[in-house]
Amino acid sequence: MEEVRSGGGAASAGKPNAFTRRVMVGDVAVGGAAPCAVQSMLNEAADDAAANLAQIERLAEAGCEIVRMAIPRASCLDAFEAVCKASPLPVVADIHFSADIAIEAARRGAAKLRINPGNIGGLAETDRVIAAACEAHIPIRIGVNAGSLDSDLAAREDLSLPEKLARSAADYVKHFEEQGFYDIVVSAKAHDVMTTVQTYRILAAEIPEVPLHIGITEAGTLFQGIIKSASGLGILLEQGIGDTLRISLTDDPVEEVRACWTLLAALDLRRRSPEIISCPTCGRCEVDLIALAKEVEGRLRSVAVPAKVAVMGCVVNGPGEAADADIGVACGKGSGVIFAQGKTLRKVEEGAIVDALMEEIGKL
Repeated sequence: MEEVRSGGGAASAGKPNAFTRRVMVGDVAVGGAAPCAVQSMLNEAADDAAANLAQIERLAEAGCEIVRMAIPRASCLDAFEAVCKASPLPVVADIHFSADIAIEAARRGAAKLRINPGNIGGLAETDRVIAAACEAHIPIRIGVNAGSLDSDLAAREDLSLPEKLARSAADYVKHFEEQGFYDIVVSAKAHDVMTTVQTYRILAAEIPEVPLHIGITEAGTLFQGIIKSASGLGILLEQGIGDTLRISLTDDPVEEVRACWTLLAALDLRRRSPEIISCPTCGRCEVDLIALAKEVEGRLRSVAVPAKVAVMGCVVNGPGEAADADIGVACGKGSGVIFAQGKTLRKVEEGAIVDALMEEIGKL
């Protein structure tokens, strides 16, 4: 059950961008006013099809819509093909340094190719990959990173890093289009938040017709990675920039998907699961609110209802401040008042609060 308000692209805040071309990754639309699609990347061994398929199942359950799989060696292609055949999600082949592997991945069921023309072997090798994508009727993501710019462009002192990244991506787009290939998604990432933001702003202005895959690359471990990604991607999404996103974390990829959905919900762009509204606690609180909120959060992970759930420590921060919550509790001494949209439903003892909340959520 999902509520969708808007998508991404270079549009005004909160409005989908109908001006980007729509690209189909399997059955998932990217761009052209489609809602911003949620992605993640597999991190199991690339030659272990069973492990990757098990991870895909967990990602799909969390709400992932597109999954990417690295193919570091030609010997991993058999596993990749098996994954593509059995996956419930479209699988993107992530290839560096080998046009031959990219070409073979297209033949073996990739829903999209992700390459960096700068390290795939030059434009001649890139053209071979374009031809394979055309034959397979699949799109290509042109992925440019700060750490892998063309040496000539990287050495230029007249351009800032965001300008270099944007120039590199835009030049590749021009080359692809000159070959008659328009089924393109672009990414241009850096680990620095503002470098990434500035790069995507340039791209949104210079190639507004091309769907953008946004992300902060190498953002770090769970806490730091979420903070960096939310700050940078939040800026872009609020400005209408971004047709698909990945929050890159040094952690379980399922956490990436959860973070993506939480960010989209916080910006009121897309919702698929409950949002918790909870106060930070203070001296007025007479229950163990931290433990209570964590228990509610844990039990809500299996709930696919886009509801707002309030867990408030006292009557000051209760039905008044959380009046727009679909369901909530305002706690007193050893008890709590369950309310819905500001109206009291019933009073329960502290030990029954979570069960009572879940019971009411089940009625939504």
